Amino acid sequence: QVQLVESGGGLVQPGGSLRLSCAASGTISSINAMGWYRQAPEKERDLVATITSGGSTNYADSVKGRFTISRDNAKNTVYLQMNSLKPDDTAVYYCNAAFRDRLSNRIYDGWGQGTQVTVSS
Repeated sequence: QVQLVESGGGLVQPGGSLRLSCAASGTISSINAMGWYRQAPEKERDLVATITSGGSTNYADSVKGRFTISRDNAKNTVYLQMNSLKPDDTAVYYCNAAFRDRLSNRIYDGWGQGTQVTVSS
């Protein structure tokens, strides 16, 4: 069994910063891409940023230049540094990982439980 546990969400004023973390644990033999997605009320879940095991990154246009995704492969952890936050960034942020299970040797797509980020004055 694999778990993805997010932390770091909260309430922040516009222009502020937050850092999200997501740690993967369990029967993992390897992780390929990891990423962050977000879902605002009454909207679909959208991609925020992804990072491959080799460090290649991809960002949504709306967060380019403000958010930075990184990962620590030794800790199976992905981070999202969010700067210059705007009210439009308010959403539940979900961690995602494409991992190979070491028991079945199959590849799965895992999701965290989500962490709320609220940007408001």
